Amino acid sequence: MSELTFPDERVRQWHDDLKNNLQADLFEQVIALPALLSVVDASEFVAKNLQRYPEETLNMQAGGWLQNPYRPGQQRSLLNAYLDQVQDEKDLAKRLRQFRRQQMQRIIWRDIAGFAGLNETLEDLSELADICVDEAVKILFDWAVKKSGMPRDAVGNPQELIVIGMGKLGARELNLSSDIDLIFLYPERGQTDGAKAMDNEQFFTRLTRQVVKVIGEHTPDGFVFRVDTRLRPFGDSGPLVIPIGFLEEYLQGQAREWERYAMVKARVISGSDQAKDEIWSLIRPFVYRRYLDFSAIESIRKMKQLINKEMYKRGMDANIKLGAGGIREIEFIGQAFQLIRGGRDTELQIRPIQQVLDVLQKLGSFEGEEVEQLKAAYVFLRLAENRIQAWKDEQTHLLPSTPDGEARLARSMGFDHWGAFYAQLEAHRQYVQTQFDHLFAAAHLDKDEENIFVQIWEEGHSEEQLNQLLEQAGFNDPENIQRNLHDFRQTPAVRFMGENGRRRLAELMPELLEVVVAAKKPDLLLQRMLQFLQSIAKRTAYLALIVENPLVLSHLSHLMSDSEWIAERIVKYPLLLDELIDPGMLYTPLNKEQLRDDLQFMFWNAQDDEELAMDRLRNFVQTRMLRVAAADITGAIQVNVVSDYLSYIAEVVCEYVLKTTFEGLQKKYGRPQNITGENTGFAVIAYGKLGGLELGYSSDLDLVFLHGSESVSAMTDGDKQIANEVFYARMAQRMISQFTTRIASGMLYEIDMRLRPNGNSGLLVSSLAAFRGYQAKDAWTWEHQALIRARAVAGDPQTIAAFEQIRRDILSQPREAIALQKDVREMREKMRQSLDKTDAEVFDLKQGVGGIADIEFMVQYAVLRWASQYPDLLDWTDNARLLETLAKHQVLTQQEADELLAAYWTYRAEYHHLSLQNDKARVAQGQFVALREQVKAVWQRLMVEAP
Repeated sequence: MSELTFPDERVRQWHDDLKNNLQADLFEQVIALPALLSVVDASEFVAKNLQRYPEETLNMQAGGWLQNPYRPGQQRSLLNAYLDQVQDEKDLAKRLRQFRRQQMQRIIWRDIAGFAGLNETLEDLSELADICVDEAVKILFDWAVKKSGMPRDAVGNPQELIVIGMGKLGARELNLSSDIDLIFLYPERGQTDGAKAMDNEQFFTRLTRQVVKVIGEHTPDGFVFRVDTRLRPFGDSGPLVIPIGFLEEYLQGQAREWERYAMVKARVISGSDQAKDEIWSLIRPFVYRRYLDFSAIESIRKMKQLINKEMYKRGMDANIKLGAGGIREIEFIGQAFQLIRGGRDTELQIRPIQQVLDVLQKLGSFEGEEVEQLKAAYVFLRLAENRIQAWKDEQTHLLPSTPDGEARLARSMGFDHWGAFYAQLEAHRQYVQTQFDHLFAAAHLDKDEENIFVQIWEEGHSEEQLNQLLEQAGFNDPENIQRNLHDFRQTPAVRFMGENGRRRLAELMPELLEVVVAAKKPDLLLQRMLQFLQSIAKRTAYLALIVENPLVLSHLSHLMSDSEWIAERIVKYPLLLDELIDPGMLYTPLNKEQLRDDLQFMFWNAQDDEELAMDRLRNFVQTRMLRVAAADITGAIQVNVVSDYLSYIAEVVCEYVLKTTFEGLQKKYGRPQNITGENTGFAVIAYGKLGGLELGYSSDLDLVFLHGSESVSAMTDGDKQIANEVFYARMAQRMISQFTTRIASGMLYEIDMRLRPNGNSGLLVSSLAAFRGYQAKDAWTWEHQALIRARAVAGDPQTIAAFEQIRRDILSQPREAIALQKDVREMREKMRQSLDKTDAEVFDLKQGVGGIADIEFMVQYAVLRWASQYPDLLDWTDNARLLETLAKHQVLTQQEADELLAAYWTYRAEYHHLSLQNDKARVAQGQFVALREQVKAVWQRLMVEAP
């Protein structure tokens, strides 16, 4: 074999190992395989399979399958023969995996050797997925019918399982190591006709789980395809398989814009022709609107937002799918036109992107040369994507990061060295990005030579010249501005920017300076904006986002000018920039139901990765709090609902953390038994600011955890049983960890557990019985004061109801007025002595005499004093409605209640605005004097004079 030329030492070593491990005649046959060394050089997956199963590849060569394409239907015929006489589900899974391995060997071989073009490779891969799913469905369905009877609708018609392929599978553009996105349907609800009738929902849910397991589960034989079912209605929280009517109702009333985009490629891959027609009749009007009208512009804008969500992330430069000028941008170019024009130009109602581009040329949307270059870029990028994935049969879109990997990829693409390959890659990506930018172009400021702000940013001026330009532009303190700009240029982040980053910065800075000079405090705003630019200097996609969306800069400067809190968060978490794209959303905080939907949407395509989930949850909180702050600053919402919105965010997060934590522990240990509750038997009780609906921008969460286990000996029902109390203790620990673990995207919330029974020395989670006993026998008056503000924010409905009854029972007990007044007054004085920061210059809004805490303590005293007489005082936990109720029962006069409420809202508004500037909750002594005197007067009457 001396005439062989080895691409690198690794291939030579593989050759030597193969020679030592195979019989001589078998080795000679393998070495004679066409294009062997090129294929082995590019694919470790093929190399290992050749070592383990050389006969399989030799048989394919003998049948002419390595060098020749399949005939139509040939791959399915081979699979049917392979599955003949399959015995059971385990045998089916094994045979499918073996068949997949052989076919992947063949497809990769033909691709790398150049025997197959890109379209054939994509078609073969898609056909492989289609037939594996379809044949698995047929076999498993037949077995299920034999066991449980035929599923039928209300009038006796037999039912079938229908499978929709989404994404690249739907378009028959599957890549070498793609997962497959599937949606499962059945026609109608009904029952099976077996000896023991079963609901169709149960029948098809079991069947679907079997299909997903047979196709997607990792076994010693590998997998067939990774299966993702999260594109179904309502994602992970929705049913695994649904009736067609359910899909129709969902598309008509509840589907989101991104689902319209996803449905562009939807295709039935398993089901009758009738089912295919019916599904298409539902999807077509949802995706393709009848007319091209003014809303098309808005559609493009929405598409741009979707692109931003995908594109403006960290680490995308090496990603040939999602990075700038990558595969996804080509797809978005075509599919944007499909969404806008597809209803009128029915020729666009197709799935493969190359065909879409051809139609767009025919319709005059693109010139012939533009389409040819886009298609050439698409082919090059998809080939590179396949070669990257062929190496180890792994789902990745990242360019190699080592010299050996780079050289190997370049060789597989037909280039002598990495530099030549990368130059061609960049030429294609640059062209795609140019077309992409033209399609989604944004208006910019005039940047001609006469623009003074362009001249200011240009280098080469003397200090005197630059000062003159700054004065001419309208800056009041040009020396300070010049110093800040000079220091910014000298930061490593700016000095070591790449060429693309420098170009983007040069586009942005004139716009930024023009915005800054018009601000109320230009020096402060410029300082904050330059800090922000330093934080994103190495991420040119963020700079592009601001340049391409002029409104982003406008909103950014306005919010940063008015709030240091916002400025700090955008500097720390640049992903918040995405929120500035749509002003309609930015200044409109979401109510609780909308937040739940939003959170579900954020997790619809999340991987089963705890750190990723934690990152997305933190991003959810930061972005939604930003909306509240933006609306607060601009006066879009009143101060009395700022805390409501902030509280909604925390409550939805508590619900999510509880749900996911419980589900994780349940998988491991089973469900707790003998509990009060219909679901988890667990409740999260909020005290303090969250409990009283007074949450601020930087508030921690005062939480108490309760469980409804009715016996200390009760156990979970899983294979690995543990005591209920241990289960709930671990649940509490994991929830706290979810909240408080600090990762790159920050911490979710600070958690304070000191209000639980026995404080820091008490159990992390208490049973309902223990909580009742503590509150009845051992709790101090101040703990009952705290209980007034306690409310359940997440958990099992029955457990919550039990807590609420305990709270009412404890707080409605009659109390001795003089002793109660003394206890509350002494606690307030003790708190004031340790916390009040009032002095000759400033008044402490929270702890000062006549401040927020005085109002709170008066309300708490009054509730404890009169709740036994007026039970509706226990209906609320927030001070505003408690004051109204106290006035209704004439515990306070209407004037007193009005004065306290006016003071309370005024203090709270100032408190929020100081928080947004990261200032302490203190004002000048001359502020709010009249309000403080009114509060002090009520305190004197209610808390000092004899009750």
